[in-house]
Amino acid sequence: MRLNNKIFFIVLTLVLVFVLIAAIALGAVQILPSEMMAAFIHWCKGEANTSIYENVFLQLRLPRVLLCAITGAILAVSGVLMQGLFRNPVVEPGLIGTSAGAAFGASIVFSLSPFMSPLFKTVLGPFLVPVFAFMGGLAATYLVYSLAKNNKRVSILPLLLVGMAINAIGLSGVGLMTYIARDPQARSITFWNLGTFSGASWFQVLVTGMVALVCIYISFRQAKKLNVLLLGEQEAGYLGVEVNKLKTGILIVNTAMVSVATAFVGVIAFMGLIVPHVLRLLIGSDNRKLIPASIIMGALLLTLADMGARLLLAPAEMPIGIITSIIGAPLYIFLLKKYHFNQNHL
Repeated sequence: MRLNNKIFFIVLTLVLVFVLIAAIALGAVQILPSEMMAAFIHWCKGEANTSIYENVFLQLRLPRVLLCAITGAILAVSGVLMQGLFRNPVVEPGLIGTSAGAAFGASIVFSLSPFMSPLFKTVLGPFLVPVFAFMGGLAATYLVYSLAKNNKRVSILPLLLVGMAINAIGLSGVGLMTYIARDPQARSITFWNLGTFSGASWFQVLVTGMVALVCIYISFRQAKKLNVLLLGEQEAGYLGVEVNKLKTGILIVNTAMVSVATAFVGVIAFMGLIVPHVLRLLIGSDNRKLIPASIIMGALLLTLADMGARLLLAPAEMPIGIITSIIGAPLYIFLLKKYHFNQNHL
């Protein structure tokens, strides 16, 4: 059943605002709204914070929640782009190797950075991990797309089969880097592969936010072309869409979004699959509506998952990738069985 779009967006936005405030307030240290306001006032006036709660709010909790929301939006929009590009609702970056490739690229930095040239590390600086993650994600996505293409057409079955193979190669590479790494680096790779926002910083918020703004803007510009592509590649070409150029642009944008998210917070599964899938059932397949709705719902759901990761075993913290997989996998199986296996959509 399709919902009223205007009411749906208003309600979804209000729920997101409520969840963001709750995520900032709740945790090992609870922060009252009055303390949040006081911290903002002191920051605007250039004054030092007067309590530990204000410092926790500005230096730890706020950047973490913002990074979580931005990452959720990035992964959800990435899922919309990939499902629109391949014209199939079961495609997402994790299934076609992008996440595994980005993970492999980042793990190379974790393991081999002690042997890299100091000049090279100085030039790239804090962008060292994101650059390697982007290169790994782009290489994996390009390989899957090239190998799955047959007679200038990409079918879903070869795509998923090749994606499984590239995923296996990427994960094997991560395993190799973990094996040859020293104990601190190996531990970093292990925890990073499970996904975590515990190391969130304002620098990460800034970089991820800038990438998100640019890529989401490009995504909006391509929404109409993705709608036309639903008719088929040949039909889209007749209607003036440069299909090959569109594919290349979407793959680069998608890889940039997934890579920057993966580089900073690790591998988070199923967000790019479940969010657009559910929204498509609620508001239809128009990408001009799916993209903004995915931004809001992706931020909402990942923030909720991060709250669960922080609160379920408090004061300890559970990796967020475990939460998203435990919830996402059964939900995906349910949706796949109810809406696709029974209706022969695959």
